[in-house]
Amino acid sequence: MAAFKDGRQKLRVGLLVLDNFTLNAVSGFVEALRLAADTGGRGRQLECGWVIMGRGPTRASCGMTVTADSLPLDPSQFDYVAVAGGNDYRQRSQPAWLTNYLREADAAGKPLIGLCTGTFNIARAGLMGGRMACVHWNVYDEFVEQFPTISAISDRIFLDAGDRITCAGSTGSQDLALHLIARHCGQERAQQSVRHMVMNAKREASFPQAQFSEEAKGVRDDIVRKCVTLMEQTLTAPLPLEGLAAKLEISSRQLSRRFKASLGQTPSRYYRVLRVRYGAWRLMHSTDLVAAIALDAGFVDASHFQREFMKLYKTSPSKYRRLGVTDKDRRLSKAHSQA
Repeated sequence: MAAFKDGRQKLRVGLLVLDNFTLNAVSGFVEALRLAADTGGRGRQLECGWVIMGRGPTRASCGMTVTADSLPLDPSQFDYVAVAGGNDYRQRSQPAWLTNYLREADAAGKPLIGLCTGTFNIARAGLMGGRMACVHWNVYDEFVEQFPTISAISDRIFLDAGDRITCAGSTGSQDLALHLIARHCGQERAQQSVRHMVMNAKREASFPQAQFSEEAKGVRDDIVRKCVTLMEQTLTAPLPLEGLAAKLEISSRQLSRRFKASLGQTPSRYYRVLRVRYGAWRLMHSTDLVAAIALDAGFVDASHFQREFMKLYKTSPSKYRRLGVTDKDRRLSKAHSQA
């Protein structure tokens, strides 16, 4: 069975969708291709082509079920083979057909794309050796534990290493698709997608993931690392110390002791620092009012947020934003003058 008959597409992607896949990662990736493929958002596969492949109806982690266009096809007809994983990433095995297909695609010289936790599947097939992987901050610890010999990063939204492209997933998948569209179909086609999706601009691969606990990655205490992950997952609605301890099945006293031993401060203090860092990130990546950012970062009001912000950054949130915007404008001006 052939997926493409007319040979007109400049970019062709075969996308394997696995059970429990994350819908946002898949839909963003495919929609960017669709909106670049035709004019007026009509979705004809003219400039770009894609095939959703699977082994029958596949259920997303949100509960929605999709039906694949086809069983896995001959990878030689694609420019890229992508695999979209999901919430089953903690499993340490995968179906033989998936491993065999990924190896077949690699043998055919096709770059492999790991969307969201699809990078776990590529690694399980033994195809990430000697390469770095970009993963979502929420699964970083699990990836490192499962694949200790593979270098992993979570400080960007995707990483294009040529024959392996790994993406943190979520909205980063549409930026990755735009990156591929610009490469194969031209910048105007990528901009067409950007306009249709009502985006401000395509983000570069190095755009930072919104995560704020880099120093915890070297911590050996598994409980402390899990606690930090839980903190990052609840920045906008912080849990009390007792709530954190209960979810980790440990006493508050034990958690505090282990936290101080690993990071030199109490869980409550570190939690507050993460929330301030999140607020600083929002200041640079949104135009929201300081008061709105303060509430979103879990502070009772803007005054509380500003006091904690001053302790960490030695300046006010407003000045921090102004200085950051000025520096950004200066960098952009310099880049334009050198172009």
